[in-house]
Amino acid sequence: MEQIPFNISEDLLPPRTDPRCPVVLLLDTSGSMSGSPIQELQNGISQLKSELEQDDLTKHRVELCVVTFGGNVEVYEFMNVDNFAIPKLFATADTPMGQAILTGLEKLEVKKDEIKNNGFPLFRPWVFLITDGAPTDGNDLWNRAKNTIKVGEKNKKFLFYSIGVQNADMNKLSELSDERPPLKLNGLKFSEFFRWLSSSLSSLAKSQPGDKISLPPVSSWTKLTS
Repeated sequence: MEQIPFNISEDLLPPRTDPRCPVVLLLDTSGSMSGSPIQELQNGISQLKSELEQDDLTKHRVELCVVTFGGNVEVYEFMNVDNFAIPKLFATADTPMGQAILTGLEKLEVKKDEIKNNGFPLFRPWVFLITDGAPTDGNDLWNRAKNTIKVGEKNKKFLFYSIGVQNADMNKLSELSDERPPLKLNGLKFSEFFRWLSSSLSSLAKSQPGDKISLPPVSSWTKLTS
């Protein structure tokens, strides 16, 4: 009698139909981030990928996109965790934050359509803005970015979080979301933030779209602002 092998090639298994959670990271790489801030941010991105790779369920359900803004807006397209290439971050020039937000949200809408068209369930996407400054690309782009976020949140298209680093203009960041005030990073605790993010995504990945989940407290990486 022919023996049936216990080890079956992944190519012969049915394709996974896991729900997908797109995550957009909008990262300030302007000149004021040079030195320790940009290096700690770089280390944090590497840490996030490493921690997500250790969770088989999370790495199949989360897709990452990075948008950097320092002089120019650069996009590192959505990839699943295994295929996500960690961008090399360089701090330079000014802070086109408005354009970066609009670009990231446009990429997110394209990705959401792709996920739905391929028949996968969709978690509500997460968007994180990390900056140590204020927008330098004009009021028109900033106002468009604000309006796009507010409409998107109202229609439950995504969850938007802004995180201020060092001398970030927290008053300016508070204009972005009606639902979530900006959080101030305690010093340069990027490692603690990305550990919180990977843990939060792991909790999300173990749920189903529409479920309510409890996220870890943010006290490990935030500081109170006056």
